[in-house]
Amino acid sequence: MGMDTDVLRWFQQVAEGATVTEVSEAAHITQPGLSRALARLDNEVGTPLLRRTGRVLRMTQAGVLFKRHVDGLLNQLDDGLAAVSQLVDPETGTVVLASHPSLSTWMVPGLIGPFRRLHPDVVFDLRQVRDDVTGPEPTDSRVDLEITTVRPADRTVEWYPLMVEPLRLAVPTGHRLADRERISLAEAADEQFISLRRPSFLRQHSETLCQQAGFEPDVVFEAEDVPTMRGFVAAGLGIAIVPAQDEDARGKSTGALVDLAIADPGAARQIGLGWSTQTRLLPSAELFRAHVLHAAESRRLPQPGR
Repeated sequence: MGMDTDVLRWFQQVAEGATVTEVSEAAHITQPGLSRALARLDNEVGTPLLRRTGRVLRMTQAGVLFKRHVDGLLNQLDDGLAAVSQLVDPETGTVVLASHPSLSTWMVPGLIGPFRRLHPDVVFDLRQVRDDVTGPEPTDSRVDLEITTVRPADRTVEWYPLMVEPLRLAVPTGHRLADRERISLAEAADEQFISLRRPSFLRQHSETLCQQAGFEPDVVFEAEDVPTMRGFVAAGLGIAIVPAQDEDARGKSTGALVDLAIADPGAARQIGLGWSTQTRLLPSAELFRAHVLHAAESRRLPQPGR
């Protein structure tokens, strides 16, 4: 059985007291055409839903019972249509944005803030992802865009480089290297390191930098995120290679830490925006993607620590 939702709406309106003339005029259908449509609905249900009392139509007992379900059905349908309308409207839709936690404190809010001032009704569903080298690519249908430090190997994922973020060597205040502004990693070869767990890209890249400097880092603590790493450094439990807190920092103290510039080549990580080419972005997500790319092209991206 396939019922026309228009006929259900006409039945609902007549059942609620509207005349056939009023409903037919509003629906731009002839009165005989409307009457035939209501008669077909009776046949599909298997019993009359309306009966004529004088010049008006009133519900039968079956009509009263049927209308309760019609009301619920049409209410759910209208809610669904409204939700889809909101979803596809670029000014009221939802953007599902994933990012690494180390980017969620400055890059993500720095991009969303100016965008929301122009498009205040767009909603963001923020997800956090690890920077795992072997982690999932941003092709997950639940994610529209991903701001990531790992360039996807999947060729169905478009990845646009946004910026290069310097890496720093975080040491405790009072450490033997704390008065330096810039060092080579070889000078820290005998130190104990705090790092992210494998298979983090930052962990892999940090180990590569140390190997290029001629030593294997002595990792004594593994952390789940960068703030935890910095907390362990502040407690004097080791040193760590971390993303820059301030791009202009040169031996800058941040409380119990000092962030030192690293002289070794490649002491940086690239940040990019990824999205799947297999699915079409909804208008609100496309609007935000264009905003991010324009910010990159015009060199107006947020900077760490600012």
